[in-house]
Amino acid sequence: MVKLKCHCEKVELEVKLPEKIENIVRCNCTLCKRKGTAMIPLGPNDLEIIKGKDILNCYQYHTKTAKHFFCSNCGIYTHHNPRRDPKSYVINAGCLDNIDIHNFNNIKNIDGKNHPLDKK
Repeated sequence: MVKLKCHCEKVELEVKLPEKIENIVRCNCTLCKRKGTAMIPLGPNDLEIIKGKDILNCYQYHTKTAKHFFCSNCGIYTHHNPRRDPKSYVINAGCLDNIDIHNFNNIKNIDGKNHPLDKK
């Protein structure tokens, strides 16, 4: 398990990462575009909030399916439950201790702006 912390460290999570991190994504939906965050998808049992659950705020928009969590003290986005699988998690790779996302050259861009759940 690896620690994931917000900037003020009042929110702390433990996450189970794959041995080799190969699935790092950036999304172009309206929210992710503004956050500019590199993210790592995880399974439903790969994340546990161990500190600060009471100060996490949740932001939802559009279909209100995804839940985006951020620290109410420092404002840093830590993780979310995505629309495509609300029981799974996606984490902010920049909040991981000892991992520099700028060292990764395999960040994949995903098209959340044209999400299949938005097609009518």
